[in-house]
Amino acid sequence: MKHIYTFNFDSHLTDLFQLETRQIFGKAATSKMLFSDKEVDPSISPFTKRRFDIHFSANTYEQLLDGVKQENIMIEGFKAEYTILGEDSTSYAERLNKLRDVGMRIQGIPNYLQPTRIYSICQYMGIWYFGTLAKHDTSWYKHKDKPHSFSNSLGMELAKSLVCIASEGNKDVSLLDGCCGVGTVMLEGCISDFQIEGCDISSHSTQYAAQNLTHYGYSARVHHCDINELDEQYEAAILDLPYNFYSYSDDAITANIIQSASRLAKKLVIVSLADIENVITQFSMKVTDFCTVEKKGKSKFQRNIWVCQRAELTF
Repeated sequence: MKHIYTFNFDSHLTDLFQLETRQIFGKAATSKMLFSDKEVDPSISPFTKRRFDIHFSANTYEQLLDGVKQENIMIEGFKAEYTILGEDSTSYAERLNKLRDVGMRIQGIPNYLQPTRIYSICQYMGIWYFGTLAKHDTSWYKHKDKPHSFSNSLGMELAKSLVCIASEGNKDVSLLDGCCGVGTVMLEGCISDFQIEGCDISSHSTQYAAQNLTHYGYSARVHHCDINELDEQYEAAILDLPYNFYSYSDDAITANIIQSASRLAKKLVIVSLADIENVITQFSMKVTDFCTVEKKGKSKFQRNIWVCQRAELTF
């Protein structure tokens, strides 16, 4: 495998985390780490903290140090870090000693505050690894202070994960947020450079979404219309169905949204409070994955996440 991913998540989001890893990597991460050949930007996910790009592996620590020396690395401003995987119980003092060993075999002056490149070592199941690190960028936390929000808006972590699930980690995929509200999902797509557009039948919602996007300097199209009026094609659509809180909803509206979205995109990721599988299958869509997410807070309720594929196509 080329990469080692490390994760962190709250226990109530375990099912969402596993759904995300199934969609991105083709397998669920059963722990807080995963080996994969697929390269994904760790900052697109709310759960991925690091991507360790493996340069080589070694059976012993001494062989690892020899390997670092043979790499003949010459770089100014580097940093070395120790990545803890699994049950690694190496003490802090010992980790520092090992990093000093590695640093002595790299030619250049380190920079611990603003490194040009981060090298790392780790061990797992008796094997040592040397490589470089790509870290999660936490700048998306600023979206907590967006100018406009609704009390029933999706949480930031869920919104960010929905973008990952819909895109499967591919930033070249075109996305539609089909019931965009104030743009919570769009913000998470924009900050990670996804190609995303939004639409909503509510003029207030689309105005708020546009203002939220402008507030952070993002540029993305927001359509004020019924989703049925769109005629563009997208590779995936995210639908946070109306909850009957701020906008009226019934079975006919739900069916219209899903039918319209199935015409616009070959993959749908749908968020609902009710069991809507029978509605989904009416429109040549097949449920390929599913999980539930509990909303934490004073008013607790459960959201269903449906991953759907147009039956006659694959994505």
